[in-house]
Amino acid sequence: MILKHPSDRGGSRSQPFEGLAENASRFTSSAPFFGICLIMVAVAVTLHVIGLPITWLLFMGEAMSAVTLLLVALLKNSELRAERAVQRKLDAIAAALLEGQEDAPGEAHHQLHTALGREAKP
Repeated sequence: MILKHPSDRGGSRSQPFEGLAENASRFTSSAPFFGICLIMVAVAVTLHVIGLPITWLLFMGEAMSAVTLLLVALLKNSELRAERAVQRKLDAIAAALLEGQEDAPGEAHHQLHTALGREAKP
């Protein structure tokens, strides 16, 4: 089974996972998320310093690993969609330039306008 790339699914309607990935990308690049990460690291260090049982240390390590794994999946989705959007725009620009050299603006110019306005603004 071959999964389609998120940007190849077609349509202008975003899928629920794409929306989740976009929101996760915005949140993880914010100051509050950085604060949460600092707190998690501080708790892990504190658990080591006060000498709690290994169970608590393992739990904290596994929690941080799970968060990392989820973030990698969500952020990779967002990265791939952005990469494909840039490629679509470059393809549209190249086609419009070729069309312009032929002095016959047509479908490529329309695709260029569509590609430039396709990405939703935050």
